[in-house]
Amino acid sequence: MEETSLINIEAIFKSQKEFFGTQHTKEVSFRIEQLKILKQAVLKYEDRIYEALFMDLHKSKEEAFLTEVSIVLQEIDYHLKKLKSWAKPKKVSSPLVILPSSSKIHYEPLGIGLIISPWNYPFQLSLNPLVGAISSGCCAILKPSPDSENTSRVLQEMVGEFFPSKYISLVQGGKETNQALFEFPFDVIFFTGSSRVGKIVMKAAAEHLSKVVLELGGKSPCIVDKEANLDLAAKRIAWGKTINAGQTCIAPDYLLVHSSVKEELLKKIMEAYKEMYGEKLKESDHYARIINKNAFERLTAYLDTKDVYPRKEVDSKTRFIAPVILDNVTAEDEIMQEEIFGPILPVMEFGEISKAMAYINANRKPLALYYFGDKSKAGEVLQKTSSGGACINDTLLHIANHKMPFGGVGHSGMGNYHGHKSFLAFSHERAVVSSSTKIDLPLKYPPYRFFGMIKKILG
Repeated sequence: MEETSLINIEAIFKSQKEFFGTQHTKEVSFRIEQLKILKQAVLKYEDRIYEALFMDLHKSKEEAFLTEVSIVLQEIDYHLKKLKSWAKPKKVSSPLVILPSSSKIHYEPLGIGLIISPWNYPFQLSLNPLVGAISSGCCAILKPSPDSENTSRVLQEMVGEFFPSKYISLVQGGKETNQALFEFPFDVIFFTGSSRVGKIVMKAAAEHLSKVVLELGGKSPCIVDKEANLDLAAKRIAWGKTINAGQTCIAPDYLLVHSSVKEELLKKIMEAYKEMYGEKLKESDHYARIINKNAFERLTAYLDTKDVYPRKEVDSKTRFIAPVILDNVTAEDEIMQEEIFGPILPVMEFGEISKAMAYINANRKPLALYYFGDKSKAGEVLQKTSSGGACINDTLLHIANHKMPFGGVGHSGMGNYHGHKSFLAFSHERAVVSSSTKIDLPLKYPPYRFFGMIKKILG
């Protein structure tokens, strides 16, 4: 993918600053119109999006619709429904000490946003944040991943056809383009990717004191307790682990299973893989491929170190890796040090739920946590652990509700979005107090003759 020059980025950034300065993007009617245009663009390019996602990741049309296109369309519709109410100033109560003034929160766009998206869900993770940028009244520059080249090119053509670059623009490239973009004082940087690159983004943003939203990842644990419905647990874990061939930031990264049910659960997980993808999984139209050679080699290296269940099945030419379980894994193993991002499920046993929670708490806070078992015990697990989001007796589904925030905590991210939170991610909540000119209470002025009264009011 060709890099975008600093000169071109400077021209785009300057034109967006000028366009934002016209105040046009702040008009709610304009924002609604642009959201409708974005929806029109997605629908026009829908078939080409499916083709590009298949070329990049071997995603089936069905999976691409469910995990990419439908999520964006639903997000647009939700913003169209709610934007007018979100954008209105919100009246809040005023304390006695500032009466007869009134207080409101005004929502104003931050300005120029930079959206850097990854390769694993290249369509959804580019456009979902863009919905928030448009909804809030910002301009935006999109920077998709060069690894998902086909989808990035379709996005570039789509954005170029439907939006003027002075409002919404897309630039291509890799590290050099990122470094060039970081030279400019964006009002907000929205980054989705690895924790390693997230640190680089945060350092760059600090130079300009830009607001950052970091949607990162981490090792999301999946706990299966002895009371769990093993048939459902196996099916839902297998599904969550193999969507996009495990290249999902909220995929179950590793399994913590009660020793009394481990053998039965592992058998059922493998049966679930066959049920979803067939006996000849490599021939399935619904099973994705690893994004590139480097990722393939990193993942296959894990398969030479532990007990592989049922067996290793890979193809370097097509970057195919069959879903496998690694048994007898220890906390010291290499696979337990970093996010896997592939269809490999390491397994560790526990006897008491306290041991499982202690292991989770001894490591970095994950983006997601999954618990299968009794709902009453699930409450204890949630109370005594921390994660960006969680599901009880399921996986992945917390990302599908636009009324809930999605984001990480600590090492797995900073800030959140989806629905109203996307609107807020690109907005500044401005506190405005309006004071009366008819009454001017002397309490606040020196020499504070009424200090005793003030102290009682404030005390």
